[in-house]
Amino acid sequence: MKPIIPPQNLTELLERAHMLAGISLAQIAAQRGIPVPKDLKRDKGWVGQLVEMELGATAGSKPEQDFLHLGVELKTIPIDAQGKPLETTYVCVAPLINIEGLTWQSSLVCHKLQRVLWVPVEGERQIPVGERRIGTPILWEPDPQELYLLQQDWEEIMELIALGQVEKLTARHGEVLQLRPKAANSKAQTQSIAEDGSLKMTNPRGFYLKTAFTAMILNKVFG
Repeated sequence: MKPIIPPQNLTELLERAHMLAGISLAQIAAQRGIPVPKDLKRDKGWVGQLVEMELGATAGSKPEQDFLHLGVELKTIPIDAQGKPLETTYVCVAPLINIEGLTWQSSLVCHKLQRVLWVPVEGERQIPVGERRIGTPILWEPDPQELYLLQQDWEEIMELIALGQVEKLTARHGEVLQLRPKAANSKAQTQSIAEDGSLKMTNPRGFYLKTAFTAMILNKVFG
């Protein structure tokens, strides 16, 4: 199966995304000749990768927007029967060293969240993976209030990282954005700043959007 050509413009991307609404994951997987996993325990990113492939995303695992030429990041979001997000949304890996001079405006979080195409997907565990259907997509750009909350959280988290307090940061920090360990297992290690300014080893961390925030985004559209 040859790869899908990236959409030429925003209109084409949105048309493709809208055409997926109501379709099951098994239908897309069958067209692409991809096996459907029994569950997502070992294949956590499977749904996102399937939708990326179907829409012609270009970034892969590169630290940039999925549709860089359109300035759009793609995020699939598992929802329950009421349309509420079932889990936090991963944004990107958090930098733990070489962060002097890094500002919110130049951060990867800011870059990724400039404009997001949200693709809701049925996510309740009792629905077999293949039978889960895709919902109506939303193209979202943060409004001034949302941007303010994101920037405030990011700056507070990055300040604690710079002060060598990364171990003290929990998922409870931040109103809309949180920092959590991000690795296949707890043995993965990376460098971070220690309290005395030297380097120490810790688990990699990632930025995640809290479910209350993504629920707010979906709510604005679907009410």
